[in-house]
Amino acid sequence: MTESPRERYRAQVREEIKRHAWEQIAAAGVPALSLNAIAKRVGMSGPALYRYFASRDELITALIRDAYRSIADVVQGVRGQGVAMLAKVIRDWARSDPQRYFLIYGTPVPGYHAPADTTALSHEVMVVLIEACAELPEPEVPSPFDEHLETHREWAGGSGVTAGALRRALAFWTRLHGVLSLELAGHFAGMKFDPDLLIDEELTALALD
Repeated sequence: MTESPRERYRAQVREEIKRHAWEQIAAAGVPALSLNAIAKRVGMSGPALYRYFASRDELITALIRDAYRSIADVVQGVRGQGVAMLAKVIRDWARSDPQRYFLIYGTPVPGYHAPADTTALSHEVMVVLIEACAELPEPEVPSPFDEHLETHREWAGGSGVTAGALRRALAFWTRLHGVLSLELAGHFAGMKFDPDLLIDEELTALALD
């Protein structure tokens, strides 16, 4: 169905509001997000802006959905190319906009509760990671956590891969995000080593686990 001029205008204004919201977040973090300040930037009153986003939480939800959609598209774009490529594109995505990364993978926003559909978006990313990790060699002896995952795999959404593949997907996720979170927060700045090599080491260890 073709959008009406009014619908197109509304979509354009919503995108402009989100753009200013990202600028605020980049400057002072999510807790400082102010709809009234954004309204001034776009040239409207506070009450007028609420016609586009009914609350601060609704605006945050829109930003989170956009962030998850963005990383899911990036990951889908290298589907089937292995864990090393996944690590590269996720790191590139995170470094291109650290505040966007921290919005979905950083400290939860106080008092904010994301709706269920954001979980579904994040699961799109995990599905690709599980597929990639299923291509890695299986360990000769299952670990205690492998055995635990045999009966605790609901989070994988019915995936038929082995518990070992699920464990490696979780290990990939936690190792990569551990490095990324520290790197983007500046904790490696004074240590003078190359985070690329650290990620390579983590991926090598993952393949050997």
